[in-house]
Amino acid sequence: MLYKVKLKNADDYVLLDDQVYEFLTTDPYLLKIDLINNLRKHSSGCAVFQKTWRRANGGYKTETIYLHKLVAEKFLQHTKSKGSNLVGARNGNKLDCRLENIVYRSRSVASRKRRTSSKVGYTGVYKENNRYRAVISVGRRSIHIGMFATAEEAALAYNRKSRELFGEDGKINVIKGRTQQEPVTHP
Repeated sequence: MLYKVKLKNADDYVLLDDQVYEFLTTDPYLLKIDLINNLRKHSSGCAVFQKTWRRANGGYKTETIYLHKLVAEKFLQHTKSKGSNLVGARNGNKLDCRLENIVYRSRSVASRKRRTSSKVGYTGVYKENNRYRAVISVGRRSIHIGMFATAEEAALAYNRKSRELFGEDGKINVIKGRTQQEPVTHP
């Protein structure tokens, strides 16, 4: 069963499967802090519980619980390794905290999956004069993929090379205005 939990500060929902939902609603500490009803959308796009507590000896302590990390630590600890110790979402949706979507990743894979900051809007695509260059990094080296007439063509070329080099761990650009991520062959 799929549960949708409304976030307090946004019109978004967290997706949970029944096993995770049951844990969040029956664990004594999580019940005490009412985690399920106090989830917020963090500036990073994740679901988070944050509360500031007054300390008995004076001062304050802020408790922060990232939902995707809590789920991974409770249910997927056996998949964590020395090289893969960062938690991410397979489908890129940080609010999808179903077990099938949460995965431990290496730092390099997490970096590759990060949202682009490119002015063109696509990872590995740069505008040069009136054309677009596609470039991908492998082992701290840049590999030139090619020059293209449109940013979308360059992004598709980047996607193909990323899948070739990194498989499922490769970054895939979402092409604006397209439902398919593979190019349509023209006669």
